[in-house]
Amino acid sequence: MFQLDTKSRRTIYQQVVDNVKELILSGVLKEEEQLPSVRELSKLLTVNPNTVLKAYRELEYEGYVYSTVGQGTFVQKRQKGKVDEELLFNGRQSLENGIKELLYAGLSEEDTLKEVNAVLEKFRKGTGSK
Repeated sequence: MFQLDTKSRRTIYQQVVDNVKELILSGVLKEEEQLPSVRELSKLLTVNPNTVLKAYRELEYEGYVYSTVGQGTFVQKRQKGKVDEELLFNGRQSLENGIKELLYAGLSEEDTLKEVNAVLEKFRKGTGSK
């Protein structure tokens, strides 16, 4: 469920954030579903609990999860038809950076657009970004 790459240049905390986002966006974690406790996830990943806590706080700040004292951390329910401006901004930045990387890698604009469409098609089929 959660995967860490110890050889990655991305911090462990950021990898936890990315993993949870991926699980939410791909539908593995459903709205209102409880995430593992900080202690459980830190044991599972063999990382410091503060690392998981920092990741959960970042996810809460970004609007992906919410915490209830004494109960845990849960996937935030998305309001249909309402656009979260901060998530939209972050998504656009990520998309822009991804497109820049594809162009820098040598793809033409046409091939870059094909790659973007291929990713969208995966989401239409419900297979996420894997």
